[in-house]
Amino acid sequence: MQRYRIPAEKTRTEIMVVNSRFIATAAPVFSVEEAREFIHAIRQEFSDASHHVPAFLVGFGQSVTAHCSDDGEPSGTAGRPALAVLQGSGLGDIAVVVTRYFGGTRLGTGGLVRAYTAAVKAVLEILPLAEKVPTHTVMLVIPYSLYEQVKLIIQEFKGKVLDEDFGGDITISIQFQVEQFESFNARMIELTRGKIKAEIVDTNPETIMPI
Repeated sequence: MQRYRIPAEKTRTEIMVVNSRFIATAAPVFSVEEAREFIHAIRQEFSDASHHVPAFLVGFGQSVTAHCSDDGEPSGTAGRPALAVLQGSGLGDIAVVVTRYFGGTRLGTGGLVRAYTAAVKAVLEILPLAEKVPTHTVMLVIPYSLYEQVKLIIQEFKGKVLDEDFGGDITISIQFQVEQFESFNARMIELTRGKIKAEIVDTNPETIMPI
């Protein structure tokens, strides 16, 4: 299980290059189908634009699916530069579409490469990020006398309390990043002299958490 950064939400910015508008829109996508739907939505939103240049990365690392298109711009001047920025960003599960409104002045192949590169970099600079991390959801049953101590320990190991049931004892459901869980459980065993430990009830290798 690996962790990596992804876009937290859809984000857009715009740059001007010699009277041409370049509108860069980025969003999280978790499948090729989602990426294609996002690209189609941008085409529909800006249906009168000259070009819609897409690039996306679905997945991360060794298990990534990458795609780009020049969408009518000269070969190699638009899609590849956009994809190169994404590949160098350290992000996964991301799609970007750069929409161009032609301003009447041709930019040349070098100018197009620089413009599409700059547009993608501009949207990445303002993109809010989340992280895809492996987590355990665990259940813990404790007496009322330990409640305040246990809540502090949960905070120490960055646990997220999902639910609390106050019955004869207190049952707490907590989400931990995988690497934090063993240390938390060791602290609980130490605190209760081995009488209480948390039990894993679910594991999610791809939990999305804001950064």
